[in-house]
Amino acid sequence: LSDPMCEETLHDSFACRRFVGLTMDSKCPDETTILRFRHLLEKNDLDKQVFDLFKQQLTARGLLFSKGTIVDGSFIEAPSSTKNADKKRDPEMHSAKKGSNWHFGMKMHIGVDKATGIIHTVITTPANVHDVTKADELRRPDDWEVIGDSGYLGMEKRESADPERVTYTAAKRYGRREKLSAERVADEKVLSSIRCKVEHAFHRIKVQFGYRKVRYRGLAQNTARLTMLASIANMFIGNCFENRTKVSFV
Repeated sequence: LSDPMCEETLHDSFACRRFVGLTMDSKCPDETTILRFRHLLEKNDLDKQVFDLFKQQLTARGLLFSKGTIVDGSFIEAPSSTKNADKKRDPEMHSAKKGSNWHFGMKMHIGVDKATGIIHTVITTPANVHDVTKADELRRPDDWEVIGDSGYLGMEKRESADPERVTYTAAKRYGRREKLSAERVADEKVLSSIRCKVEHAFHRIKVQFGYRKVRYRGLAQNTARLTMLASIANMFIGNCFENRTKVSFV
């Protein structure tokens, strides 16, 4: 919700007031207070501290345990119109082409735990930065496996790669599957079933939380927002994984 809508919702909804710790007699914060609080989070990098705190808690619960990382990047669209006060687009956003479609905005790169799908690393860039350039920044120091889609082909050849210690696996482009044997096609399907965990994380952030488009101008504020959303997404993903594990044991 926007800052004004947050204020309005807190006035109208008892459930939302209870969620944020306000009673019916408490004074509801106005939109300016909410705005200043958000800026306080951004100025002091508290979003990163919250994200790290969540990771510590998830690690203590045994939910960040594998030594493999699945990496991926996704576009976050930004307004391309110049009908604004500055008469120009956001200078920190850029255009990029995927398939036959052009996108203007930024890109969110994430690394998730191979076993649980929990997000452990978040990086943001303009949309024209290629996924493969961030592959090793998304890898944890103790990981020995990195998995990505076809956008990460050749990541083991980059200077930042460590092919002697880390196994890099990238899915083949779909158009090339026709040339593969039936056994190799089956291997690609297994790889896709493993790699899909990273798509679940993007689904939480972009679909469930509705962050398909940037909320602010510039990368910094949107990065803070996305980092906080990644923390909340990890709550859902961690609880879902624990529930599935309990059911499987039963």
